[in-house]
Amino acid sequence: MFIVFIIGTAGSGKSLLTASFSEWLKMSKQNVTVVNLDPGALKLPYSPDVDVRNYVNVGDLMEKYGLGPNGALIMAADLIADEIDEISKEIEDLTSDIVLVDTSGQMELFAFRSSGPYIASELTKEPKAIVYLFDTAFSLNPLNYVSNLFLSAAVYNRFLVPQVYLLSKSDLLSKEDVNKVVDWSASPRALENAIEQKLTGTRRLLSRNMMRAIYQLGLRFLLIPVSAKTNEGMINFNTALERILAGGEKYTY
Repeated sequence: MFIVFIIGTAGSGKSLLTASFSEWLKMSKQNVTVVNLDPGALKLPYSPDVDVRNYVNVGDLMEKYGLGPNGALIMAADLIADEIDEISKEIEDLTSDIVLVDTSGQMELFAFRSSGPYIASELTKEPKAIVYLFDTAFSLNPLNYVSNLFLSAAVYNRFLVPQVYLLSKSDLLSKEDVNKVVDWSASPRALENAIEQKLTGTRRLLSRNMMRAIYQLGLRFLLIPVSAKTNEGMINFNTALERILAGGEKYTY
């Protein structure tokens, strides 16, 4: 069994990717479990096999403690840690080849609270990976792209598990624009040239220095373009996960 956490900023397409990739894996004869780890989700594009809302209810927390939606979500995110043994047992009992974990819509609830790394560590003891989504439309501007680089580096620093980087919703941009962003991820020089051409003043200075700091750490963020609507890139995405989790073999034992 392998555990894959899907992480990204709000609106980057985590839930839709989880739904599409799970169906793609099932068509490839893989035994898949889908976990919803978002306690505030109102509607999901898939039917979760394990649902954290069965353990922590945001509405109940709002009523019991007089909290607003944000306060209740923060409390719920932390309370999930108290239920991690039961959630882990539910996952393990399903004996799947691969488990896709759809994390909170607000990334910071999972990635940047102390409970997040604990949950990731304790959610079974099986091998794990993180899939970080770069929103395509947001990342088309080099300023935004560098901001996303920093966020993804921060996520890696928080969890220290292997990561795969996806350029999500790639169907929304032209092939030329998609290739441009992918080139930035593959070539620091291409990204620095874009920064010099597109940005000015403080934005140029900060973006250039932030980019250089990340690459000086030896971190690389090669993007795989994917589309949850057309299934474009799913083969490359799956191959990257198999390489990290199963040494290039299929997930099935």
